[in-house]
Amino acid sequence: MSQRIKLFAVAVVAFMFINVPANNTQNSSKDEAAIRQVVQQVQDGWNAHDGKAFAAPFALDADYVVVNGMNMKGRETIEKGHTAIFSTIYKDSRNAGTVKSIRFLRPDVAVVHIEWNLEFRAGGETRKGHAMNTMVMTKEGGKWSIAAFQNTPIQMEGR
Repeated sequence: MSQRIKLFAVAVVAFMFINVPANNTQNSSKDEAAIRQVVQQVQDGWNAHDGKAFAAPFALDADYVVVNGMNMKGRETIEKGHTAIFSTIYKDSRNAGTVKSIRFLRPDVAVVHIEWNLEFRAGGETRKGHAMNTMVMTKEGGKWSIAAFQNTPIQMEGR
């Protein structure tokens, strides 16, 4: 009887470990989809030229570093800053993001790299900008938001 109990215990433990990766994979797939949706919200907010919509996916106390190195703090500041720039050369701009990678540091923290391709008009001509963006996203209450954002221009060859 002792042998049967041991075999049963081993089988139960093995079954538990076999099922854990499947659940983690399923959860990370759902989380990856939710993270991609957050990136889409940022893109949609930009392309609607709507500072409030652009800032909505950010945490209330988010850190935001723009391409010139200036550091902004908080969703409200991000909203006001983007509302302002959407009335300048970016008022008719289009921005397209491509998620390059999502890495989970923990089940509730992810580092996301996005390549952005921006088109805008300046001086009567269409210009393009390219940037690599790092977002640190956190999951609270089942919802992902952007806790930190760093935007870095990509230098094109020959410039």
